[in-house]
Amino acid sequence: MANVRLDNVSVDFPVFTSRTRSVRTALFSRLGGRLATHDNTVVVKALQQVTLELSNGDRLGVIGHNGAGKTTFLRVVSGVYPPVSGEVRINGKVSSFTDITLGMEPEATGWQNIIFRCVFLGLSFAEARELSPAIGEFSELGEYLHLPVRTYSAGMFVRLAFAIATAVQPEVVVMDEMIGTGDRSFVEKAKRRMAELLGKADILILASHNEAIIRSFCNKVVWLENGAVRMIGATEAVMEAYSGNSQLAKVGC
Repeated sequence: MANVRLDNVSVDFPVFTSRTRSVRTALFSRLGGRLATHDNTVVVKALQQVTLELSNGDRLGVIGHNGAGKTTFLRVVSGVYPPVSGEVRINGKVSSFTDITLGMEPEATGWQNIIFRCVFLGLSFAEARELSPAIGEFSELGEYLHLPVRTYSAGMFVRLAFAIATAVQPEVVVMDEMIGTGDRSFVEKAKRRMAELLGKADILILASHNEAIIRSFCNKVVWLENGAVRMIGATEAVMEAYSGNSQLAKVGC
């Protein structure tokens, strides 16, 4: 049974010394979270004491303005960023669509990258080799799979990465917006694959600026602001509060 639990999780990014001119401090304040000083070093406090728990059937929407900490949160759940304090406990295989090209080697061929990426996702080499033909077929790249991926167009590269990332059925799916897949001819096929993947996943964590998508897919929402949880709860309650706050901000109240 899949489970995701974060207990007082915080993530800091050191930036530069506090002796740096104040204009740079103003610039980095736009990175998200909050700036603080520690031992004469300025740090971005990207996440601050985030606590939540998800179990089977949960579909969590992650909302907040640019720089609120959404991507950092997703990468913590994906295992990319370790917390500086607190604890992350995940039971279940995680598939992250925040960095689907992570672990791919430009000088290696498409076939080699299929193996590398599958192993990176947690499969054994034997399992990766067994899945390779189906991944190659889904990518529709044909003979290009024998060439180094540095020779691929951007669309071909994303197509291969998507085919690999969706070949393994995870218990927990982490997404930053609804993923794009490059070539238009590939889009409908990719949408069907994603629908199948999400339908079988035990837990979905989805960050998006699109309120309609959040309302459609999610039963819970966490609202992040300056790296901290502003509100967490049922989708409609959080979305109404968030929309009301956004309207007030626009009129300067």
